[in-house]
Amino acid sequence: MNSSTSAQPATPCVDLTLNGRQISAPQGTTLAAALMNAGIGTRESVSGWARSPLCAMGICMECCATVNGVKHVRTCQVDVQQSMTVVTR
Repeated sequence: MNSSTSAQPATPCVDLTLNGRQISAPQGTTLAAALMNAGIGTRESVSGWARSPLCAMGICMECCATVNGVKHVRTCQVDVQQSMTVVTR
């Protein structure tokens, strides 16, 4: 048997700033997914617990953050972009 492996090209990454912290995320990833992968919640409950996206469809509003100075952006509906600045609190 002849076996060969075909290497998959690496997905290009973009660099962005989340709450002052530099991270990289694969191009095509939603901003909500990048936040979750970085361990960053988008909101806090009144008792201080971190909250994260719930529906991933833009309905629940749990994923809202300030993106490039624009408030209340639904991060589950936006793909990461190079040099994006995100503030979750």
